[in-house]
Amino acid sequence: MKESTKHRILIVEDEMIIAADLSMQLTDIGYEVIGIQTKAEDAINTLSINKPDLVLMDINLAGTMDGIEAAKHILENFQIPVIFITSNTDDASFQRALEAKPYAFVTKPFQIDKLARNLKIALGHLERQNSQVEENSDHVTTLDDRLFIRQKEKMVKVNISDILFLKADRNYCKIFTIEKEFLVSTALTVIEKEISSRKFIRVHRSYVVNITKIDAIGENREYFIMKEHNVPISRRSKEEVFRHLKFI
Repeated sequence: MKESTKHRILIVEDEMIIAADLSMQLTDIGYEVIGIQTKAEDAINTLSINKPDLVLMDINLAGTMDGIEAAKHILENFQIPVIFITSNTDDASFQRALEAKPYAFVTKPFQIDKLARNLKIALGHLERQNSQVEENSDHVTTLDDRLFIRQKEKMVKVNISDILFLKADRNYCKIFTIEKEFLVSTALTVIEKEISSRKFIRVHRSYVVNITKIDAIGENREYFIMKEHNVPISRRSKEEVFRHLKFI
């Protein structure tokens, strides 16, 4: 049975015969395949200009980045769901792959019926998640020293000085304050601009922190401790972050 609305899928698979067969079968059941990439780096470049609804990702890829690393990057930067397709089912690989928060695993050789069910579950979950975000927290208004966040039928005041950090999570943003956590459908980059000041700095693709709320610095300067939270510092951002904090 074909999909009534065509969802767009990117295939990342380094075996072209498998990828081409998969593309044809997905097209036959009503999905739109926006492309096939054999390397993670090329897939990420594709996402920058042509965003699909879901990525089918092989774990074992040639190149400098494997499928798990690519899926983590996609989660952090594009918030696009990933389903892993793999012949590698050992426990170590499975545990490592879980860190990328995939929506499902499908083992090779796969059956199209099983894959189609996983696609429907993943896309259905994404649609419900989007609906929940729109219903529960669909707007943020900024004044000089505070945010007003829509929570169902009311606007809740959040003092900017009370914010610990912001976290991008898939297609929404979480605002962590001293006492509470808020979910908003506004992108992290938008809120970051709204509260822009020397007190808030980007420490990771997915995190912006209030430097006045840092309680401690973790081992090897890899994370900040803020209340009960450990906020990661990316290797790419570390030098700039600590220069901003005036650490030697």
